Amino acid sequence: MRDVDPRLSAPALARGAQHLRAGGLLVLPTDTVYGIGCLAGDAQAVGRLLDAKGRGRQMPPPVLVAGPEQLDGLVAGVPATARALMEACWPGALTLVLDAAPGLGWDLGETHGTLALRMPDHPLALALLREVGPMAVTSANATGESPATDAASGRAAFPGRVTDAGRQAGPLGRADILLLDGGPTPGPVPSTIVSLAGEHALAPLVLREGVIPRARLAAVLEPVLAATGAAAPAPASGGARA
Repeated sequence: MRDVDPRLSAPALARGAQHLRAGGLLVLPTDTVYGIGCLAGDAQAVGRLLDAKGRGRQMPPPVLVAGPEQLDGLVAGVPATARALMEACWPGALTLVLDAAPGLGWDLGETHGTLALRMPDHPLALALLREVGPMAVTSANATGESPATDAASGRAAFPGRVTDAGRQAGPLGRADILLLDGGPTPGPVPSTIVSLAGEHALAPLVLREGVIPRARLAAVLEPVLAATGAAAPAPASGGARA
């Protein structure tokens, strides 16, 4: 994991956290591409996020967390397969779909009772997540366009709406989007997505193969699945959230 650039000062992070808590949207770097997000528990902000992205509720955003400790109260349980993958691949480009806790009450869209969760391997993103908690984050681009891999393309994706968090500026409204500039990101290959929800807790389903290859997943899961007599990761049978 990279060190935090000293130019990415505490004031910029503080301003980003303040904007999120006020219901705003934020463009931030991750270890794959730049994302645009909001507080995951703010249903109105999630609605604005989906509008900015140009997508409907049928494509709910994934949730970024600062670590497994932030899953308490969010998921119904963490199966052994999920624990093994977190230990081996978090922080990193692996998104795990788990059953949401029954009383969670978040409205991310049509999630069918699940959450897609990831711990990004980027110091700026992790610092922000430790400060504000879980964020609903999707790639910083209009649906159908290429994902942003640097601050300039993240800014260009939402013309006239983006303000740099590192610059002095006046008050922001909820329609404004704040930008945390963390330099270029590795993109555009996305995270790998594995479903461990419901029956897939012991029969993992690869919804999307991205940065982390299937062979790496199999190597991590083999001893866990062998102990239960369960199946190796299966290929996807449908679409995936991004």
